[in-house]
Amino acid sequence: MRLDIISIFPEYFAPLDVSLIGKARERGTLDVRVHQLRDWAHDVHKTVDDTPYGGGPGMVMKPEVWGDAIDTVIGTATPNGAAPAPGSGTAPAPSFGPDFGASTGASAGPSTTATAGAAAGPSTGASAGPSTTAPAGAATGPSTGVGATASAGAGTAADAATAVTPTRVTPTRAVPRMIVPTPSGRPFTQELAQELAGEPWLLFACGRYEGIDSRVMEDYSTRLRVDEVSLGDYVLAGGEVAVLVMVEAIGRLLPGVLGNAQSAVDDSFAPGSMRNLVEGPVYTKPPVWRGHEVPPVLLSGHHGKVARWRRDEALRRTVRNRPELASELEPETLDKHDRKLLEELSFRVGRKDVAN
Repeated sequence: MRLDIISIFPEYFAPLDVSLIGKARERGTLDVRVHQLRDWAHDVHKTVDDTPYGGGPGMVMKPEVWGDAIDTVIGTATPNGAAPAPGSGTAPAPSFGPDFGASTGASAGPSTTATAGAAAGPSTGASAGPSTTAPAGAATGPSTGVGATASAGAGTAADAATAVTPTRVTPTRAVPRMIVPTPSGRPFTQELAQELAGEPWLLFACGRYEGIDSRVMEDYSTRLRVDEVSLGDYVLAGGEVAVLVMVEAIGRLLPGVLGNAQSAVDDSFAPGSMRNLVEGPVYTKPPVWRGHEVPPVLLSGHHGKVARWRRDEALRRTVRNRPELASELEPETLDKHDRKLLEELSFRVGRKDVAN
């Protein structure tokens, strides 16, 4: 699987080089490429935002910068910019700190701040963003085959008045599914993580400030599958943390990433028996710690009783901590024992008591 991430803070993604995701990258299971958005800015200050139309607080991320960045990453171009040449040049990849990776050297184009094996990007010269070096052990993957974008000049009003309306170039190869983290998006769930894990290529657009100009999502939704996704009912400073969460949730579901594939099957929210349930408590050795004993059934060796206990505890914990999930349980998925337990917990599923 290939993942492209566009952000003004590439250094946020250093954790993707450690643990299970880092090992998946080393093996080539996961090809992660991080791109510095400011490399596509049109002015010397590398500006990526402007004041919102209609007034109000905060700043909105500029559509033309995002458009140039996304077009380059997915290998499309407009008449106002040079068409990408597959395999042109070598881009430096992102720096996550002085000891994190080694520089691959300067490139002839703006850096796509990518992992090893990434393709070249458009040239911008000096950048206000972090330096671009590659994390060690990054996975290699298909070249993005990008060239330079049209970024000369500061985009004055006169320029805008005489600009030629771009004619979209239809990609002649595969395109990614685009994910935009935003509090106003659809909920990111285990079910969605499973769905995204089946995609060959994902592109994450990390917004900041008041978000990305909505025309960016409108425009790309005509050519790509675009999903606006939310982690929950709260607001973060930017999309980077949300993307870290999503990449780990998706990446661990890829074949061979987890040491034991059954671990994903038994996860909270996993499709099947754990749908709309959270996982119950877990225990390891010693059997007694500070006077707290492991439930005897887990030491019994009786697989049927252990499975029943785990199911019961999942139901108990879901009712206690996530009643809104428990209310989504389908009555036909509940056996007689489930129904009796939920009756004891005085919990109603849907509009009628499950005991009925």
